[in-house]
Amino acid sequence: QVQLVESGGGLVQPGGSLRLSCAVSGAPLDNYAIGWFRQAPGKEREGVSCINNSGGSGYQAESVKGRFTISRDNAKNTVYLQMNSLKPEDTAVYYCATRVTSCVRLPYYRGLYFNWGQGTQVTVSS
Repeated sequence: QVQLVESGGGLVQPGGSLRLSCAVSGAPLDNYAIGWFRQAPGKEREGVSCINNSGGSGYQAESVKGRFTISRDNAKNTVYLQMNSLKPEDTAVYYCATRVTSCVRLPYYRGLYFNWGQGTQVTVSS
């Protein structure tokens, strides 16, 4: 059974940085592309970033482009989300999830994702 565990969330001041990790167990990470999503209170879950099986620079939503970077280490079965220049509107629970299709098509369509993690809270506040 594939399991995903997010970590690295916390409280940070505006302009600060955090690095989230998504540890995958139960299957080789290179079986999957991985997406990061977030959900703020009272809002829909939205896609943030997606990275293909082989890595590369990935895809970022417009709201985080230039501030967030996704990467992966298949040897460690872990995907990372480096978040810089954080804003209060980045406050949310962040989730990672697996998909077997490339990120190039519908990178944030939730119907293509499965094996979700439990989420990690990110709070950006002074």
